[in-house]
Formats: sequence, structure tokens, C-alpha cells
Amino acid sequence: MRYRNFGRLGWRVSEVGYGMWGLAGWTGSDDELTRQALDDAVRLGCNFFDTAWAYGDGVSERFLGELVRAHPEQRLYTATKIPPKNRTWPSRAGFSLDDVFPPDHIRRHAESSLENLEVDSLDLLQFHVWEDAWAHDTRWQRVMEDLKRQGLIGGVGISVNRWEPENGLETLRTGLIDAVQVIYNIFDQAPEDELFPLCRELNIGVIARVPFDEGTLTGTLTKQTRWPSGDWRNSYFVKSNLDESVDRAEALKPLVPPGESMPTIAMRFILSNSDVDVVIPGMRKPEHVRANIAASDAGPLPAGLLQELKQHRWDRAVTEWSQ
Repeated sequence: MRYRNFGRLGWRVSEVGYGMWGLAGWTGSDDELTRQALDDAVRLGCNFFDTAWAYGDGVSERFLGELVRAHPEQRLYTATKIPPKNRTWPSRAGFSLDDVFPPDHIRRHAESSLENLEVDSLDLLQFHVWEDAWAHDTRWQRVMEDLKRQGLIGGVGISVNRWEPENGLETLRTGLIDAVQVIYNIFDQAPEDELFPLCRELNIGVIARVPFDEGTLTGTLTKQTRWPSGDWRNSYFVKSNLDESVDRAEALKPLVPPGESMPTIAMRFILSNSDVDVVIPGMRKPEHVRANIAASDAGPLPAGLLQELKQHRWDRAVTEWSQ
């Protein structure tokens, strides 16, 4: 495992972190396999774990707390997220701070996450959705500064909405944000335009999520792929999205070198960008842990392949199904 400095917070974090969304909202999860995967990740050098209260209404956070207590010898960084009060992902233009993150809601969920993890302090507390219209509202600013001052959190982050990497730039310029979480992968390269340069300028930590485009970049989906009832992917991969996603993934397959896999190439594409501090794939099974951490060990992609992959950028706009 390779390590990187996490923005101005100065943490030395594993460049492959652990995204814990898959513990809730995805079918096929197995608690014992999850615990084994989490333990294997720590053993192989992963020290950054990203969860959220909304992942099972605290279930994922409790898994993380259990992991931290099981490894007192390791410095494990805990990142979680405050859910929107109106329970709407992503936020919509026109929502007010009172709709989504009123101060009492922020504090109540910070305390709830502390209780779920059974820790004295959260390393990073993030807003699970965001609108730049709230950038200069002093109410969220005061409560987060209070939580920091009280030692209940170490840093403040925002998780920007799908396909809206610019919807947070003014908030970053307030100087109050330590980290930003954004979708970034072979298809979703738009953060390179404005977000990453600003993070570089302000020394803000970058967390790259959705490295496999919700599964497309594993190369395993087909136009006939379906998921069990209740799995959120049924509403995301509507026919038009699934068909185009599969076509674009198929176009990438000839670029995968012999002996490599598409998921490994997808991970190494992200890790080839020094603006990214940590990427957080979902890893519900031990074999996923081993494969993703091996991508770190393999290092950046060759320049020629990287340039070829950059030609597969796919700029998308927010639509009904993407929400």
C-alpha cells in the first residue's frame, strides 16, 4: 500500500481507502464476510474508512466502530456523513439550509455518529449532500467550528452531488472546508477542470468515490443485468443508462493490457492523479480488498495508456434516474 498526505489536515492516509456504502442498500451483503474484509483491509495497510449515518441508519458506522476497537494498535481514520434532514439525495437547487442541514440537525447527527462508532472524536465529518448557495450561511459554519473547538471532530468535509463537481467551489473558498468527496473515474473526469485545481491551491483533501461507476467499470455488467428487488441499482441503471454504460465499458476492454483486469485499470487511472488523496472503492468481500490494494502496489498507469483512457471521458447531466 502507498500513502499520501491528506490535504492540510496532514494525515498520512492509505491511497486506497474503504467505502462502506455497500454495507447497506446493496443486496448480497454478508456480515461475517464484511468483518473479514474490513480486517483484511487493515492488515494490508488500509487506514481510511468512509461511512455515513444513512448507510443503514447507523449500521455501517457501528461496523466501523467495531473495527476501530478491534485494532487499537493501528491509527485508523474515521470519516462519516450527516444525512440531509429532508432525506433527499442529492440536494436540489432551491433547497434551503433549514430543509437540509439546520444547526440542531447537524449537532444531533454528529452526536449520533459518535455514539454509533463509540469514539470520542470523528476524524472527518462531512455533509452528505451540498449546494453552493449555502456557502456563506453562518449557521452551519458556527456549529462545525464549535464541534471542532470541542474536539468532537477533526475536520469538515462536503460530499458534492453526482455530476456536479463545481457545486461546492464557493464553499471551498470560505476556508472552512478540509476535504471534498467527489465522483471521479475513467468516465467522470470533470473534477479535473475546476475542482481539483482549487483543491490543490487551497490544500484541501480529495476523496474520490465511485471508482467503478457503480459497477460499469468492472466490465461485468450486460444489457440483461438485473438486481433483486429493493437494490437501489434497479432505479439507477434504467434501460437507457444500462445500455449506454455497457457499450462504453465494452469500448474500453481492448485497452486493458494482458494479465490486467478492468477494475484494476479503473483504480490505477484514479491513483495516477496526484490530486487525489484517497479513493474509496466498496469492498464487501476479502477478494475485493486484495484486488484493490494490489492496484496501489502496481503504481500509476503508463503515460500512453493513461492518455488513451482520457479519451473515454463521459460528461453527463443530472437526470431523474441519476438522483
